[in-house]
Amino acid sequence: MTNFDQSDRSLDCAYRTQGLTKIYGEGAAAVHALRGVDLEIPAGEIVVLLGPSGSGKSTLLNIIGGLDRGTEGTVWFRDQELSAISDADLTRYRRDNVGFVFQFYNLMPSLTARENVELVTEIAEGSMESGEALELVGLHERTDHFPAQLSGGEQQRVAIARAVAKRPKVLFCDEPTGALDSTTGRTVLKVLKDVNETLGSTVLIVTHAAATAGMAHRVIHFADGDIREIEENETRLDPEEIEW
Repeated sequence: MTNFDQSDRSLDCAYRTQGLTKIYGEGAAAVHALRGVDLEIPAGEIVVLLGPSGSGKSTLLNIIGGLDRGTEGTVWFRDQELSAISDADLTRYRRDNVGFVFQFYNLMPSLTARENVELVTEIAEGSMESGEALELVGLHERTDHFPAQLSGGEQQRVAIARAVAKRPKVLFCDEPTGALDSTTGRTVLKVLKDVNETLGSTVLIVTHAAATAGMAHRVIHFADGDIREIEENETRLDPEEIEW
């Protein structure tokens, strides 16, 4: 597989939000999950969204990932205004552009690693072969194993292989190491770094683990439904260097 040339990493925006608000409920019981977020996310970067539980980072991920809609404000993916398109077009956006990795792997227990990946490759146009995707995450020798025969870290890597098999422009990762020990977590973070470098995918990682920020190009700090700080890492850590 040919590696993506990091010199081609563009400063073009993958995402842009303006005045993005999300409110759950009404009246005195209303919860303001996002409070008018203005944000630009460059394409081709690893971006960590950092903050405590309830800070709004997962809500933002769900909205720009096309799983939810904001209450007010606009959301753009490149030149497409996601906040203005139909539900059917939002489904096409997710299918054609986005891969998701969650804390709990969401694998089908009755399917092998290869078959779990093929759930995506059989419906996505231009996808890679399941074996190629599993090789990318270092599991080419485990293709015929069922989830119960795999460790937690291996199951997460199968989930990543399934997400990247369709060559997504963006990979969304919500607490991808939250259920893993530190050694296995570093392995998973290295896989995400490899995906960014090999495919050129923008990788967005939502986490409350501050140490993960060291591997990112950019770190967005969330608190109380808003962005408190954005910092760029001039020197990035290799995942193996991250201390939990």
